[in-house]
Amino acid sequence: MGKEGIHDGHRERVKKEFLQNGFDVNTPPHKIMEMLLFYSIPRKDTNELAHILLNRFGTISGILDAPTEELVKIPGISTNTAALIKLIIPIARIYLTETNSKSRRYLRADDVCDYLMNMYFGYQKEVFSVTSFSGNGRMLGFDILASGNVNEVNVSTRKVLETVINRNAVCAIIAHNHPNGTAVPSEADIAVTKDIKNALEHINVKLLDHIVISGDDYVSMCQSKAYRYIFE
Repeated sequence: MGKEGIHDGHRERVKKEFLQNGFDVNTPPHKIMEMLLFYSIPRKDTNELAHILLNRFGTISGILDAPTEELVKIPGISTNTAALIKLIIPIARIYLTETNSKSRRYLRADDVCDYLMNMYFGYQKEVFSVTSFSGNGRMLGFDILASGNVNEVNVSTRKVLETVINRNAVCAIIAHNHPNGTAVPSEADIAVTKDIKNALEHINVKLLDHIVISGDDYVSMCQSKAYRYIFE
């Protein structure tokens, strides 16, 4: 049997095992990466490449978070393979958020925070968003308004106003993440919150909260004693 036949047989066994038993936290990371690489590297042993990726980036999450320009530096990783790897987190984010129907009512602060944690899953850059609501708590939309520096208060405020008007919102929650820091709001975050709250009041829209997210942690400024005064 030639090398192609050997690889084909191995791939079929790995796929059969996955379809029967799935993967879990106890599955060796190289086996998961090896199977993922099947779909962009045909008829070639991907086991060694999976090990190389793990040695370079440490973990599966490290591989998924790695910049594309770093991935393609690895011999054997084409732009096609890098695109496949970078596709995983956006798909996971969509999966996490599609279970939250827009017709659902978000009457508890914890429900909104859980939703936003899913929406911010996997982002490696700073993202600023506004979530719009009707008067009875129905979500009207989630909109990402900016990526990068949320200290650009005028731009952020204008975009928030335009968004909630277009959504016919009665109230709104703004959020952003600190990808490389803690969830503690900065002085700039406090200033942005005050400016947006004041601007929204002029169009009779209530700012309910500003959620600051970092990894699996978040701070609700409205629920925090240190920042609650802003919303009173």
